[in-house]
Amino acid sequence: MTKEKVLEDIIEGYRNTIYQRYQYQNIKGKYKIPESINEETVNLLRNYFLNYIYPEFNKRAELNESFKSLDNYIKHPKKLLSILLDTSNLIFNYGIHLPKILNTALKVMKSFRAATGFENMLVDEAIKNRIEAPYDPSKITTLIKLLPRKEIEKFIDTFQSLFEILHDRILIKKIKEILEYLILVMKNKEKYYSASQIKGLEIGLEMINIGDNLFNRLAKEDQRKLVYLITEIEKDMLEINL
Repeated sequence: MTKEKVLEDIIEGYRNTIYQRYQYQNIKGKYKIPESINEETVNLLRNYFLNYIYPEFNKRAELNESFKSLDNYIKHPKKLLSILLDTSNLIFNYGIHLPKILNTALKVMKSFRAATGFENMLVDEAIKNRIEAPYDPSKITTLIKLLPRKEIEKFIDTFQSLFEILHDRILIKKIKEILEYLILVMKNKEKYYSASQIKGLEIGLEMINIGDNLFNRLAKEDQRKLVYLITEIEKDMLEINL
């Protein structure tokens, strides 16, 4: 069996675990949640994970290409910052805070890359330990237990950071404005920027918009509770207590 086939099966198996653990009745019975985090909200959260963080295998090629093309910018955000410095409006609005806001925006892109890296680690363990498909929840749990604790902790921290960003109403508004401007500039100068780079930013902006809408449907005091809930569910799934 090829590594690509194992990856496809791992993706399917892990997506199934997400579908199961983000069922409203399961969450309601196990965790203390406010009324505003209702079944519709949980369904939207589950779909957010499945559509943007852990999409189906056949959608991965385009996403991987788009985010991989942005890796250079993610590692060297000053290259994107130089584009933003051309506009007096953004400088006037955000001043010295502009680089920090941009770096925060790029963390959203990193969440997808982190998920992909996590799945690849599961693939490596499956091959090394001769654990074959189908990857039901029991096998997925076995594979996770084989991973180094520090990698699991890093993975959880990445996703907690993502939802902390989405929870920050003021910051999200600024991030959206900056990404929208970057996309506009790149489209106006297409000979300097690849289609995949532009697509990567567009997907990142879409991830933020959908996540923003998810938080906007909740009362302010319950938005923080959603962050705690997601973190608790993920920690329980990964069977680690931080």
